[in-house]
Amino acid sequence: MMAEEIGPYPLLKDRHREIRDNLPQNLSLRIHRALSWLNCAEQKEDNDSKFIFLWISFNAAYAHEILNRWEFNERQVLSNFLQILLDADDEKALYNIVWNEFSNSIRLLINNQYVYQQFWDFQNEKITEEEWQILFQNSKDASNRAMGHMDTEKALAIVFERLYTLRNQLIHGGATWNSAINRDQIRDGTKFMNQIVPAIISIMLNKKPKLIGSPCYPVVQ
Repeated sequence: MMAEEIGPYPLLKDRHREIRDNLPQNLSLRIHRALSWLNCAEQKEDNDSKFIFLWISFNAAYAHEILNRWEFNERQVLSNFLQILLDADDEKALYNIVWNEFSNSIRLLINNQYVYQQFWDFQNEKITEEEWQILFQNSKDASNRAMGHMDTEKALAIVFERLYTLRNQLIHGGATWNSAINRDQIRDGTKFMNQIVPAIISIMLNKKPKLIGSPCYPVVQ
C-alpha cells in the first residue's frame, strides 16, 4: 500500500507558528487564513472541491475581492500584488512554476475558449459572435507576446483571469460536479493552483513582502 502523499501545508504551518509573532499583523492574518483553506484543499479528493478551496486560499492571501468583470482597477491591484511577490521571490519559485513546469499547460489554457469570459458573454447574447472572436484573438495575441518575452507577471495575470472564469462556473452553479464536460480545464487549473498557492504563501512567510492594503474582513471579537 502506497503511503499517503503529504502536501506542503504542514511545513508551511510549522513555519508560520515559528515566526508569526515577528510578522506584521495584517500579513500574518492573510497567511493564517490562506493556510487554513490550503489545508482544506489538501484534504479533498475531487478536483472540483480542491480547485474551489485553493482559489479561496489564493484570495485570502491576495486579500482583495476580484470583481466579476475584472475592471481595470482590479486588474491593476492583482498586477501590483504579483509584482510585489515576484520582486521578493529571489529564489524564482514563481518563475520556475510558470516556465519550467506549466508553460505548455498555460498555452493550452490561453487557447481554451471555455475559460474566456467573452465566449460566455456571446453565448448569453451580450455581444456578437464577431465581437467575442476578435476579443479572443486579441487576447491570445497579447498572451503569446507575454509568453514569448517570458513575462512572468503578465503570464500569471492572464492565467488567473482565465481561472477566474472557471471559478465562476463552479461557484455560481454554472457547472455540474465532476462533469466530464469541463474536466480538462478543472484538472489543469487544479494542478496549477496546487503549485502556485503554496509558493505564494511561502514567499509571504519567508520574504515578508510589504503588501498594500489590509485584509477585507479584519478579526472582530
